[in-house]
Amino acid sequence: MDYNMVGWFEIPVEDMERAKTFYETVFQIEIGLQDFGGTKMGWFPMDHAKPGAAGSLIQNKDWYKPSGSEGTLLYFNSMDVQNELDRIESNGGKIMQPKTQISKEIGFMAVFLDTEGNRIALHSRQ
Repeated sequence: MDYNMVGWFEIPVEDMERAKTFYETVFQIEIGLQDFGGTKMGWFPMDHAKPGAAGSLIQNKDWYKPSGSEGTLLYFNSMDVQNELDRIESNGGKIMQPKTQISKEIGFMAVFLDTEGNRIALHSRQ
């Protein structure tokens, strides 16, 4: 295979504006909104020339439901997970696992709940 396995991800939301504000503030990014006939998407910044998967927030009550304990766990890369952790709770999220060393070779991880109730993880080398 000449590419990484993950090509796209979607994070279910119930309130697009609330979720957009949370992710923009925690990750210090801008999310672009699109409405595809009732399915609302909030696209994370992407550069197809860089490695890693692109993705979006998604709101469609018939197809997507946020979950804090079931399903796939998505990891966002970070320079230092503590940077994002410091902005989570003041913006309506909840830290489930603080910054934890996995190993010297792999680095650190943390887990949080976003404003929609999704369990999301962070990873950094430092």
